[in-house]
Amino acid sequence: MVKLNKIYTRTGDDGTTGLVDGSRRAKHDVRMQAIGEVDEANSLIGLAAVVASETTARNLQRIQNDLFDLGADLATPGDDFTPSEMVLRVVESQVAWLETAIDTLNEGLPPLTSFLLPGGSEAAARIHVARATVRRAERSAVALADAEPVNPQALAYLNRLSDYLFVLARATNAGSDPLWVPGASRQP
Repeated sequence: MVKLNKIYTRTGDDGTTGLVDGSRRAKHDVRMQAIGEVDEANSLIGLAAVVASETTARNLQRIQNDLFDLGADLATPGDDFTPSEMVLRVVESQVAWLETAIDTLNEGLPPLTSFLLPGGSEAAARIHVARATVRRAERSAVALADAEPVNPQALAYLNRLSDYLFVLARATNAGSDPLWVPGASRQP
């Protein structure tokens, strides 16, 4: 259980932050970039949950919890991705839950005939903003993986999460998404 008695520690005043293993990294380090962008995505998912249906909000809260797991995973350097009581790692079952949720949501949607314009309802628009931020977090996590070992399940989770949010936005719009019309505003 996490217990936070004091919010400020002053240890980051020098431009570094601590990782789970006790090491310190510059706040602009590629690992910290990935962790920060996961945090941004988590916040935007929370913003989407505020206007979502009860079931969707519950699912988004589950995802928010998973994103804290993912942040802890990224904050734990090393190449042993086995979870333990002391080391939190994203696991295959978390990715599988997203895949099942994607398949379930997608069953009731009409096939796509064009790319979508992010929007529709307010809830769907918020989900699209969260999706785009998840994709940015994924790019940062992949950049980190190019430099240091990263749990492959963490990368898979981010990839599936952007897919889930895309399908969730479509389901939220009940399949009535605004569609991209190529060249629609060109002058003849």
